[in-house]
Amino acid sequence: MTSENTTCNGIKAKLCALLKKKWFIGLGGLTVAFAAGIIFWGGFNTAMELTNREQFCIGCHEMQENVYQEYRNTIHHSNRTGVRATCPDCHVPKEWVPKVIRKIQASKEVWGKLTGSISTPEKFQAERLRLAQNEWRRMKANNSQECRNCHNYDSMDYAEQNRRGAVMHQKGFADGMTCIDCHKGIAHNLPPIEQHIGAERDAVPPEVMHPSVAPKPEAAASPAN
Repeated sequence: MTSENTTCNGIKAKLCALLKKKWFIGLGGLTVAFAAGIIFWGGFNTAMELTNREQFCIGCHEMQENVYQEYRNTIHHSNRTGVRATCPDCHVPKEWVPKVIRKIQASKEVWGKLTGSISTPEKFQAERLRLAQNEWRRMKANNSQECRNCHNYDSMDYAEQNRRGAVMHQKGFADGMTCIDCHKGIAHNLPPIEQHIGAERDAVPPEVMHPSVAPKPEAAASPAN
C-alpha cells in the first residue's frame, strides 16, 4: 500500500512539475486557441452560408411580395434546362473576401427592416430607383462578376445568338462595357429611368414626318359645317 501511494505521489509530483513549465503552459494555450478558432470559424462560415440561400433572402415580406414575384416570371427562375440563378447567385460574390464585404454592406438592410422603410408596395416603389441604382453601381464596379460566374465571354458562340445580340455583345466587349450596362431589368422590373433608347424627344408634326398626309390648301380653307 505504501509502495502504491509513493508511486502515485511521484506521478502527481511529475505532473505538477510539468504543468508549471512555461513551454507546456504556452502549448496548452495554443491548443485552446486553435480549437476555439476552429469552432469560431466553423460557426461563422455556417452562419454565412445560411444567410446565403434563397429562402433566407425571401424570408421577409418586402422581398417575398415584391422583387421575388417579378423574378419568378423570368428565365433565370424557370427555363427548359432547369438551371436557375437564385438571389445570392446574382447579388453576392462567390469569392470569400468580397462576400464578407458584401455581407457587411447588406447589414444595413436589417435597419431598413426594423424601420419599415419599404414595408409596403407603395414604399418600395418610392425607393425602387435608388435601390436599383445602388446595385447597378456595385455590379458596374466589379465588372458584373456575378453575371460572369455563369456567362463567360470567351465561351460565347456568336453564331448561336441572334444577329443583333451577336453584334452588340462583340461591340460592347470591345468597348470595355460590362453586362449591367445593357442588361438592367433582366430579372426584375425596370424602374422608370431615362434611357438613350426610346427617350422622349420634341414632338414633330405628322405633316413634317409624312408630307403625304399634310392637309390640302382647299380642305384647310373650306368652312366647317
